[in-house]
Amino acid sequence: MPFRTSLTEALGIAIPIVQGGMQWVGYAELASAVSNAGGLGIITALTQPTPADLRKEIQRCKKMTSKPFAVNITLLPAIVPPDYDAYAQVVIDEGIKIVETAGNSPGPIIKKFKAANTIILHKCTTIRHALSAQKLGVDFLSIDGFECAGHVGEHDITNFVLLRRAAQSLTTPFIASGGFGDGEGLAGALALGACGINMGTRFMCTAEAPIHENVKKAIVAATEDDTELLLRKWRNTSRLFKNKVAIEAKKIEEQSVTGKFEEIAPYVSGKRGRNVFITGDIDEGVWTAGPVMGIIKDIPTCKDLLQRIEKEAEVSIDRISRLVVPAPISKL
Repeated sequence: MPFRTSLTEALGIAIPIVQGGMQWVGYAELASAVSNAGGLGIITALTQPTPADLRKEIQRCKKMTSKPFAVNITLLPAIVPPDYDAYAQVVIDEGIKIVETAGNSPGPIIKKFKAANTIILHKCTTIRHALSAQKLGVDFLSIDGFECAGHVGEHDITNFVLLRRAAQSLTTPFIASGGFGDGEGLAGALALGACGINMGTRFMCTAEAPIHENVKKAIVAATEDDTELLLRKWRNTSRLFKNKVAIEAKKIEEQSVTGKFEEIAPYVSGKRGRNVFITGDIDEGVWTAGPVMGIIKDIPTCKDLLQRIEKEAEVSIDRISRLVVPAPISKL
């Protein structure tokens, strides 16, 4: 039986699963495949060098799916930040009605999208930030536990606690993000109060993910221990795949006397990380991945993956419901 949650109803999707907005991964190929499979695919705006390029990518995705898809806009600290307003305007002009936002000071961007009647999913790693976003009027919150890949925040609260705190504190419906890759995880997230899940690493390891096959094979071969936390010294903690570059960068960070970011900068270069996905040399640079790698054992199509997760969740929920034993009827 299909799932019906506030997420599926609001977004017009069949399965309450959202593809993470991943840098150098969130292109039209993956977004369209996820949407065609019944989930919500997401194009990552900043994979495109200019707003004009984003427009072309959105138009390309429209040719690949007639289903709803979203665009991610993440506001990151930078000496010369991208023209976020221009990227947002392209999204609005192209008629995209679902946006995932994340990052610092999202108020102006959220206000712009709200004025255009856009459904906003905003990512947070703390309840405090989620409450602030709720006041801004976002439609859904994506609650990222410490298990997530990429930017994990600075509080180290795992989803088993964080999701329950979200259910206690928020009136806005929320999505569970970080550590999800199968139907049992979806069932667990729903039980904890979420209306769906967000998956990043799991979608990297699909047939349609536009990254080198060597990266996908590395994810399948990895365990839950194969991630590294970097940049904690600079309060920009990131969870990355534990390769040679990440291990060396970790040593430099731990042994740094000056505490200057310049010491580690060459190791965490975004250009080197992007090259990993292009060349297939998994040690060429740092790249994001989560400990959910431990449960990933194959490289399916998005359609096969989502159908499997949906079935696993149904079976899991049915199995748990059978644990509830009806009370015996008392005899008068």
